Amino acid sequence: MAYCLDLSGRIALVTGASGGLGAQFACTLARAGAAVVLASRRMERLKDLRARIEGEGGDAHVVELDVTDIDSIRAAVAHAETEMGSIDILVNNSGVSTTQRLLDVREEDYDFIFDTNTKGAFFVAQEVARRMIARSRGAAPGSFTGGRIINVASMAGLKVLPQIGAYCMSKAAVVHMTRAMALEWGRYGINVNALCPGYIDTEINHHHWQTEQGQKLVSMLPRKRVGQPQDLDALIVMLASDQSHFINGSVIAADDGFAL
Repeated sequence: MAYCLDLSGRIALVTGASGGLGAQFACTLARAGAAVVLASRRMERLKDLRARIEGEGGDAHVVELDVTDIDSIRAAVAHAETEMGSIDILVNNSGVSTTQRLLDVREEDYDFIFDTNTKGAFFVAQEVARRMIARSRGAAPGSFTGGRIINVASMAGLKVLPQIGAYCMSKAAVVHMTRAMALEWGRYGINVNALCPGYIDTEINHHHWQTEQGQKLVSMLPRKRVGQPQDLDALIVMLASDQSHFINGSVIAADDGFAL
């Protein structure tokens, strides 16, 4: 007998969906049956992704979102729920980085990283959770109205890496933020977990793995390889599903053992 994780009837909001892991997460959730709201600043890329999902028979909607702007967060979540219905799943994926030593980090670099990776992730989750909690409080006895929040951190939040120290710090904050949210919001049926991917080959870094420096890094990895976006498919669907109801406050590394 086959085992199936079915997200039919669920609404999923994916931030940073215009490329990389965000786009992969959105496609994966749509294939599992969820209606997906694609959120990012790059609207043209979101529209292309929507067409791709719809071409595969999925249901998708696009919404403009700048996670560094609180008003944009509130407007995007409100618009998403108006167009698609109550959000059941949040994949909190937006993230940025710089490559520089700590002594070279300027205030604007620090703010650039933390405003998106930490502050932005916090206020997106807060806005979605407010609505999930309101539904939970107003629900009929015995009905399930909880939600799933998946904060996309990084194995860099578990293991400090050279020249991206500020990024590591921001993702370590996301890990602890996840635990705090899980502790406070679990009573409302909201499960909050962190996904910590390792090195994944995406459109942003694909060229790097072909360089001498990239090949040197690959040679240092436990199994001498980088992951593919689809390597996270099963995990993202499981965490988004009802079957993850006993998984709350977990920090899950999907890094091929690199953070060990």
